[in-house]
Amino acid sequence: MLNNRLAKIIIVVLLLASFFTFAACGSKQPQSQNPSSSSSNTSGTLSGNVTIAGSTALQPLVEQAAKLFMEKYSNVSITVQGGGSGTGLTQVAQGAIDIGNSDIFAEEKLDANTAKSLVDHQVAKVGFAVVVNKDITVDNLTQQQLVDIFTGKITNWKDVGGPDTKIVIINRPASSGTRATFKKVVLKGQEEAAGLALTEDSSGAVKKAVADTKGAISYLALSYVDNTVKALKYEGVEPTAQNIIDGKYPIWSYEHMYTKGEPTGVVKAFLDFMMSDEVQKNLIPKLGFIPIK
Repeated sequence: MLNNRLAKIIIVVLLLASFFTFAACGSKQPQSQNPSSSSSNTSGTLSGNVTIAGSTALQPLVEQAAKLFMEKYSNVSITVQGGGSGTGLTQVAQGAIDIGNSDIFAEEKLDANTAKSLVDHQVAKVGFAVVVNKDITVDNLTQQQLVDIFTGKITNWKDVGGPDTKIVIINRPASSGTRATFKKVVLKGQEEAAGLALTEDSSGAVKKAVADTKGAISYLALSYVDNTVKALKYEGVEPTAQNIIDGKYPIWSYEHMYTKGEPTGVVKAFLDFMMSDEVQKNLIPKLGFIPIK
């Protein structure tokens, strides 16, 4: 009989031990979820203002990325403006803005000491196309023909196989990174003829001017090219992202987002987002850019 009691006591002890062990394990479950929940809350409360200016070629990409970022973080406000690469570089160096967008390296626009104060964040590549008014029947121009046009040696489309129409050159201002890239790659540094060209302050204004002006010619980032203008082949090669990737088309540049010193806080978070798959794999190809990755 004593043995039966002892057996019952042992069984009860074992059952109680099992119950408390199970209860203890169950109580740990909510704690294991706390870190991820806390992380989500932390990222959700990201807040602050970011001001960005500069390259109008890069502007459409940054605007769309900023829109996606602000949808994720409702307490963040990002302002994106144009003005040209030179303006973006100058303003970020002065501390007037948080990020300066540029189609060119800072060293190409700023003095060496000022350029050294900036940190380069390359986010994409962009191609540029020579564009003309849609009434122009020419489909291809060589490098030498473009040099002759922009330096004023050729002034009529009939001299390059087109209609008997005066050539109207539309340039970007000296602060433009698009103009700097075109001058460096196509004109090989030669100066454009003075007094021959109209000047437009932004890529969007250039596109409209080319579309509306008889005989017009200019250059645009591929992200701006649409059916309102005609993109020409360069040395027989079409201006496409794939041809740039394959090394067949040479008119392109890196897209830079410069900060004064290493970025922190919401500025760093946005620049990290620019390198995310959401931007690099989805948004960048959709808008006609080439992923930096």
